[in-house]
Amino acid sequence: MTPPKLITLRPALSYALWRSVLPTGLSLLFLVLAWTLSPVFIWCSLAFMLAAVYRLRYIRSIQYVITEGSLQVSSGLLFKRTDYLELFRVKDYILTRPVLMQVFGLMNLTLKSTDPENPVLTLTGIPAMDLVGELREWVQRARALNCIMEIN
Repeated sequence: MTPPKLITLRPALSYALWRSVLPTGLSLLFLVLAWTLSPVFIWCSLAFMLAAVYRLRYIRSIQYVITEGSLQVSSGLLFKRTDYLELFRVKDYILTRPVLMQVFGLMNLTLKSTDPENPVLTLTGIPAMDLVGELREWVQRARALNCIMEIN
């Protein structure tokens, strides 16, 4: 008996850094203001730097685990949350690669499903690969295994 296939993905560090640029920039701006105008601005700088570090750590904590039957999305630093999506519920795949993501070799994969809790699930900032082809095969296999027939 062969072990079930498993794909584990995380948003790339470059994606997390890019998403943390705004609070980092604001932190540096307030640091300059603290240096030139008033030391009171140091607290604003510290608050924005903490926000940037939290955002970076939060994005890096997201984990996508794809098995032959389900997709698990785990996220959170202080409070962990795991969402499960059965693959036979997936209806459509949307792959987007904006210019900046193309530069860093990343992509976003949006899955539309019939799941009432997660009708649209997006895997953001993952490395660019042929994930849609393999995922499509797993969805078809899961539908056949669960005797699911699509009626339009």
